[in-house]
Amino acid sequence: MKSIELIGLTKRFGSRSAVENLNLEVASGEIFGFVGPNGSGKTTTIRMIAGLLLPSKGKALVNGYSVEQSPIEIKGLIGYMPDRFGVYPDVTVWEYLDFFGACYKIEAGKRIGLIEGLLELVDLSHRRMDKVDQLSHGLKQRLSLARTLLHEPQILLLDEPAAGLDPRARVEIRALLAELSRMGKTIFFSSHILTDVAELCSRVGIIEAGVLVAAGTLEELKVQSQHHRKIELIILGKLEQSLEILGEKTGIENISIQQAYSLPGRIKINFEFEGDDSELSELVVRLFQAEIPLLRFSENEQQLEDIFLNATQGIVS
Repeated sequence: MKSIELIGLTKRFGSRSAVENLNLEVASGEIFGFVGPNGSGKTTTIRMIAGLLLPSKGKALVNGYSVEQSPIEIKGLIGYMPDRFGVYPDVTVWEYLDFFGACYKIEAGKRIGLIEGLLELVDLSHRRMDKVDQLSHGLKQRLSLARTLLHEPQILLLDEPAAGLDPRARVEIRALLAELSRMGKTIFFSSHILTDVAELCSRVGIIEAGVLVAAGTLEELKVQSQHHRKIELIILGKLEQSLEILGEKTGIENISIQQAYSLPGRIKINFEFEGDDSELSELVVRLFQAEIPLLRFSENEQQLEDIFLNATQGIVS
């Protein structure tokens, strides 16, 4: 089942296009990471899914409901966590959640047990009587997540939930999101912190200047990005002959050479290769046929950072 479906979703502010013809599907129960730099259109997209912004063109569907045509049904299905917490002076953690529970028209008797459970889930039970504006940024993020879960939504829209957090707080937020996924929630969260996305997400969408430039699992994105493969050779001599063979092969560029000083007599050659596995195999065979003293022929595994840079190369913001 599709929890979120975006069809030609577009948002323009005057002459500027914040999101352009976005087509995307998110399956029920998955954790989908929406990746892009600041100003790429992540927040605008999430606000359109949440019904806080009307699209200029196209449509957003949540569990099959049109966000524009069925706003009441949508509000019960989604929990939205904005990128800014807001200021709530002189309100305790408990009062904050109780207030929003009342806004969701949750009965007072039911709110008590619900709030207790959420405070335990986000590990804030011991801070229930603390003033909200005195909490650290990381604790405010946890509290904001608890507020997002008050009405027991099926789908969570989280805008930069780990932004500005220290490493420990980021680990805690990741653990919380993983736990929510195990509870069956669909999670759509934006981030420019690529390591968090790589560790959590079943699929990733990369957006740049309002354009979705790639989407899929990390393995699928690696395949799509194979024309930027990084190869490392370590040889024992015959440098000139090795370079001659590399020069004969099309699709090889940015060759660099260095002595492997920790391993005397060994020479390291790095280059970028544009080609598939069969072409790479042909290169290995050619090196062996030339009796190049080859100690290592390896491909550096691409990380999400590499995939992101390759996918957004040439996109103008």
